[in-house]
Amino acid sequence: MRRLAVWAAASAIGAGSTIPAAAASPTPAPTFAPPIHGDIWINADQPAAREWSGRVTVVEFWTFGCINCRRTVPAMKRLHAELGPKGVAVIGVHTPEFPHEAVLGAVRGAVKKQGIEFPVVLDNDAAIWKAYRNRYWPALYLIDRTGLIRATHIGELHVGTPEWDAFLAEVEALLGEHSSK
Repeated sequence: MRRLAVWAAASAIGAGSTIPAAAASPTPAPTFAPPIHGDIWINADQPAAREWSGRVTVVEFWTFGCINCRRTVPAMKRLHAELGPKGVAVIGVHTPEFPHEAVLGAVRGAVKKQGIEFPVVLDNDAAIWKAYRNRYWPALYLIDRTGLIRATHIGELHVGTPEWDAFLAEVEALLGEHSSK
C-alpha cells in the first residue's frame, strides 16, 4: 500500500472525544478493506457492499466539525462528480470526534449545507474507524476492484495541488488495470 501524503499535526484526541484512545494506535491499515456496514446512511438507502464491490472505491473518514475535513469537501465532490461516471465509488464515513457531531440531524444538515451527494454512513460507535485502524480526519483510502487498499492520503486534499494530481493518478491507474485485462 502506498501512502500518498501524510499530514498529522496533532493526533491527540481531545477531551470529550467519542473515539477511544485505543483507536488511535499506530497500527497500519489492513491490506484488504474491511466491509462498510452501518444502520444510518445519508444519500443512500443502506447500500449493500455489493453496490461498490468490483469498483475502484475511495473511502473518506471525516467529521463535520473538523476544518480540515470541510476544506477537503470540494475535492471529494469533484472525485464523485468526475470519476463516479467512470465507475469510482466515493463513500464518506462520518466518525464523530465529539458528542454533538453524532447527532443525525446535525450530520444531515452539514451534508446538505456542503452539497455532498455521495453516500455517507454514520459511524457513531467508531466501528468502521477501528476496522480500518484509522487515526486521522480526514483520511482517504483508495481501494482497488478486488478490495485491496492500494493507497492512503492523510490530511486535506485540494484540487490542483501535487497531492491531488498524485491521488488522481493512482485512481486512474486502478481504473486502467481493469481495462487492460
